[in-house]
Amino acid sequence: MRQGDRSGIEDPARLLLVAEWGGEVVGHLAGVVAEGSAMRPLKVATLLSLYVRRAHRGARTGARLVAAFRDWAREQGAQRAEVTAYAASQDAIRFYERNGFGAYTLTLGQSL
Repeated sequence: MRQGDRSGIEDPARLLLVAEWGGEVVGHLAGVVAEGSAMRPLKVATLLSLYVRRAHRGARTGARLVAAFRDWAREQGAQRAEVTAYAASQDAIRFYERNGFGAYTLTLGQSL
């Protein structure tokens, strides 16, 4: 795991991690941390995007990326970490639950 090149992305509140195997990028994670507000006084780290190539799933690549995200979030002073997954994506939900995330809010939607 290594932190991506930050040139051009000078904002310390943003994170880009890549996972490499044999010199090839096999996964990535993007995250951001935001200060609290009157409605939500906690500083929150949000995992925006996580992808691991199918051939490298099950090898803890995603878990290592999430662990690095949590470490970074703590260093940034975040008090909570969150991620959004589609309700129909049961594999993703199980993955995030195995990695310490649990239901916190529920967003309902409809097609227009």
